[in-house]
Amino acid sequence: MAYLNDNFLKLQAGYLFPEIGRRVAAFAAANPDKAPNIIRCGIGDVTEPLPMASIEAMHKAVDDQAKAETFHGYGPEQGYAWLREAIAKVSYQERGVQVSADEIYVSDGAKCDTGNILDIFGHNNVIAVPDPVYPVYVDTNVMNGNTGDAREDGSYEGLVYLPCTPENGFVPDVPTQHVDIAYLCFPNNPTGAVANYDQLKKWVDYALANDTILLYDGAYEAFVTDGSTPTSIFAIPGARKCAIEFRSFSKQGGFTGVRCGYIVIPAELTAKDAKGNNVPVSKLWSRRHTTKFNGASYIVQRGAEALFSPEGQAQTRALIDHYLTNAKLLSEACREAGLNVWGGANAPYVWVQTPNGMGSWEFFDKMLEEALVVITPGAGFGAHGEGFFRISAFNSRANVEEVCRRIKALLA
Repeated sequence: MAYLNDNFLKLQAGYLFPEIGRRVAAFAAANPDKAPNIIRCGIGDVTEPLPMASIEAMHKAVDDQAKAETFHGYGPEQGYAWLREAIAKVSYQERGVQVSADEIYVSDGAKCDTGNILDIFGHNNVIAVPDPVYPVYVDTNVMNGNTGDAREDGSYEGLVYLPCTPENGFVPDVPTQHVDIAYLCFPNNPTGAVANYDQLKKWVDYALANDTILLYDGAYEAFVTDGSTPTSIFAIPGARKCAIEFRSFSKQGGFTGVRCGYIVIPAELTAKDAKGNNVPVSKLWSRRHTTKFNGASYIVQRGAEALFSPEGQAQTRALIDHYLTNAKLLSEACREAGLNVWGGANAPYVWVQTPNGMGSWEFFDKMLEEALVVITPGAGFGAHGEGFFRISAFNSRANVEEVCRRIKALLA
């Protein structure tokens, strides 16, 4: 008899975004006359074309595959050296941050990496997650057997939850207890919050004092434009001894449908084995990566490399500016409608308090049925997300302007 991994049976219903899709599909099927006018601002998927520098590089890479002398089969699992060197130089070294190419592991996206990283950690760690939080962090820990059963509010026994509230600006405070692993995400998904230097330094200081490893999701770092907010955890002294950083080209270059990301594991970072010996974390991740992954495709990596060219950098900036302007418009519209708003600056997400104490899913239904706009209910991101909703700025300008009009009309 084959036995299942019973940890999957602990998961609450379906993953958040498929559940949103199911509800929207059901409404559209029941209201075929309204379906064409639905505007989706729920899932954080991009809408604009890829930067032309990447398109041209991938076209050339396709042509490379047509000739024996330039054909590429299996590439290095860690990623081609030319891409890792471009990442290290442009994303880190030119910003005064110490990261070398051999500390970078190219993958097919940060979502996979934030889940797969658990493969190399034991089941006896005390793990902390912000609340609200990107659901993948919690769900993959459930799948991996790192939690107990679900509670009535959707949280899980065995995890340490770090409340993110209006009072702390949705930046979690360091724990009052010891934790072994802590997730951080800035700019934050879902709240759009960013952490300043002093806030991140408190986290690094805590991690160094408690032998804690910080899993730092920087997938949205390209949206930080104010010049004073750190774009990498490694900008904080000491972080190389206590942090892992995840990044993605999904939002930086619009690669959600192309798939490419990377993880940075410094050489100094260690964790203890069962005998108490310090072992380099990169050694285990390299073994896991080369065993379970054959590398991102040559064509995709050429497209990613092109984002670091002068032309690619300019085109990427224009793409980011488009979405940030969308976020500004959505934030202003919600404020004009009398709602309390966070995020929307240095981040592509707008985090909004529901009106009149409405529940998150209740307001989701109201927006869908009366405004024909899809948002993301805050409760889907954790217990402390109840009473809030997220609007994604990833859309066309015309759609965003129409959503702004509909929000103001709905709440007039």
